[in-house]
Amino acid sequence: MQYEKVTPEVIAQLKEIVGEKNVLTEGLENYARDETPNAPSHPPDVVVKPEDTASVSRILKLANEKLIPVTPRGGGTGLSGGAIPVYGGILLSLEKMKKIQEIDEADFTATVEPGVTLAEFYKALGEHGLYYPVYPGETTATIGGTVATNAGGMRAVKYGVTRQSVLGLEAVLPSGEVIQSGGKYVKCSTAYDLTQLIVGSEGTLAVVTGITLKVAAAPKKTELLFIPFNSLHEAISCVPDILKAGIQPIGIEFMQKDIITAIEKHTGKELPLHDYAAFLMIFVEAEDEDEFFRISGRIDEVCQKHNAVDIYIPSNEEAKRNLLDAREKFYSGAQELGMLDIADVVVPRSRIADFIDEVQKISAKHGIPIIAYGHAGDGNVHLHPITQDRTAKSDWAKDVLTDVYKAGIALGGTISGEHGLGVVKKGFLHLAADPAKIELMRRIKHAFDPNHIMNPGKVLDF
Repeated sequence: MQYEKVTPEVIAQLKEIVGEKNVLTEGLENYARDETPNAPSHPPDVVVKPEDTASVSRILKLANEKLIPVTPRGGGTGLSGGAIPVYGGILLSLEKMKKIQEIDEADFTATVEPGVTLAEFYKALGEHGLYYPVYPGETTATIGGTVATNAGGMRAVKYGVTRQSVLGLEAVLPSGEVIQSGGKYVKCSTAYDLTQLIVGSEGTLAVVTGITLKVAAAPKKTELLFIPFNSLHEAISCVPDILKAGIQPIGIEFMQKDIITAIEKHTGKELPLHDYAAFLMIFVEAEDEDEFFRISGRIDEVCQKHNAVDIYIPSNEEAKRNLLDAREKFYSGAQELGMLDIADVVVPRSRIADFIDEVQKISAKHGIPIIAYGHAGDGNVHLHPITQDRTAKSDWAKDVLTDVYKAGIALGGTISGEHGLGVVKKGFLHLAADPAKIELMRRIKHAFDPNHIMNPGKVLDF
């Protein structure tokens, strides 16, 4: 696409819309990238920080008329380059739109602006005895960002990913028109579901300015179990049997010894039973201690049938927090090792161990270590090719990822479970979607955004 430049005249109009203090033309490097490893920096021409929906509407209408690209941004915590303004233009930062507009205890809903962080939302709900179950692990992420990528996380076994919690949206189209979709109701068979179309669209269709979410009563207890095995196959084989036994953990994580060793080095803390080959970390909600021990006893029975070595239940909050901290630091621990890239392939959960076997073959083929861990309960595997050679981010790295993605697809999976495609994974979409499907996506994009100003360079090429 050929876009127009941000001129002094446009900057003056932006200042008239949002005020001079909310328009930045200097010091823009912090907005040039997100947390995607080794991604290139692309500074915008201008950063604009609207404070309400009406301002977003006027900004998009101006950009659409002038053919200026717009990149929406939340907390900048994304891992696929979705917030990188690859064509410059306007970086639309939603950081000032952070009102929690309503917490409705009667309908178990909350309505928020996109700039509210998960940490802020969890805290506000807790004061009402309520709970938002989506937990990607990065609490500085904004609600708008998690909606854009359909973020998942460690509680998806019981509660699903972000889209399962989104009941309604307010969104601004590139034309400046404001639409409302969905609402506080939990059932809807009224025409096309635009809410779920916009969720996960990575800012390429519209700018979300309001989100109505389903919330729940806070659980009485949340506990975890840490279970070592002598092989990953034994660990993964437990997962379907746990679920078939009528046990519904909120999350089931798997990990291997290499990431445990890395995180111990990273944190300086030793984890229990750390010498074994593979581990499950299982999260359980219960009404009281008796119920938790009944559930954990049933999980233990299933795992022992699959040759679990032991079962570790933290004896106090500090021990539990140490395990949680370790899991939440896996990404930073991999970075310290020399992480070249990150993939978040998803496969049927029964095929995780088979997929890891294929990844090990790919690792040997290319002569590069690949660390794997992830969400055993929903089949989402995080992979980190590791190298100290920073010049390797090239065709060689692309070859490694291509083989990884093909292996996941061959087992019935796809190339991203929760991070999105953004700019760094869009080139692999053809592996996971046939030409007719991709063309339909292009037509949907064009219907929403005929001038292609919304987050260009992400998800699809034109």
